[in-house]
Amino acid sequence: MAAPRRDTRGIVDPAALLTHVRFRRHQPAEPLRRYVETYWFIDWDLPGPYASHVVPHPSVNLTFQWDEDEGPPYGEVTGIPLGLFTRKLTGRGRVCGAKFRPGGFRPYAPEAAASRWTGRALPAGEVFPQVTPDTARSIVSPADDRARLAALDAFLLSLAPAPDPQADLAMDLVQRMRADRTVCRVGDFAHAQGLSVRALQRLFSTYVGVTPKWVILRYRFHEALELAGTRSDLDWAALAADLGYADQAHLVRDFTSTVGVPPATYAASARSDGG
Repeated sequence: MAAPRRDTRGIVDPAALLTHVRFRRHQPAEPLRRYVETYWFIDWDLPGPYASHVVPHPSVNLTFQWDEDEGPPYGEVTGIPLGLFTRKLTGRGRVCGAKFRPGGFRPYAPEAAASRWTGRALPAGEVFPQVTPDTARSIVSPADDRARLAALDAFLLSLAPAPDPQADLAMDLVQRMRADRTVCRVGDFAHAQGLSVRALQRLFSTYVGVTPKWVILRYRFHEALELAGTRSDLDWAALAADLGYADQAHLVRDFTSTVGVPPATYAASARSDGG
């Protein structure tokens, strides 16, 4: 089993989260990596309630959850939340999640465009009839990660989606947006890929679930969030220009409306939480 990874990009105040829960990321089985970016596991045992906040990635998640004080394990498909995603944790519980690559969920649910799931959370059985209460229990109940990984791998491998070249194209285009911070304008990006803006928008609606502009801005925002939490010497005006915002005021408004506080306030709080 590969060592757990500690990538926390998109998590609001990751230092606080990691003091309340046991958080791990693992690689899925090799045949699944074409479509599944990572598995993420969270366990908690809390004396009082705690709310975790995440600025979502452009990914659909399949989770198996168990709030031990509230009922049996269950499965859930969560489309891309358009705003801040908040999860209240109480008592004892655990989550085993599969985060699909942007564009990688559609081959598993080809009957609907990915935009159908955007902003929605549904019982997993409504998307995958194969999911039963026993499925959820087999994945989330084991005490050790190896058993959970094996059960989650086995379930996803059993689905065996058909190859889809358009899904491959969508995943590749999103990865380019993620990796190349000079990508700021949808029109310029579409032209560079030999696509019209409308064709790119249709592809993203069908396979990703959000617009190309949303993806570009979200990845740039993730970078701003990470830097705000780790750097004390940020030049916010220069960062805004570097990330493709019209000016510093646009970045500050975007940050404040998404996270709930201005970036300078968040940065000071994150440094305090980090020790």
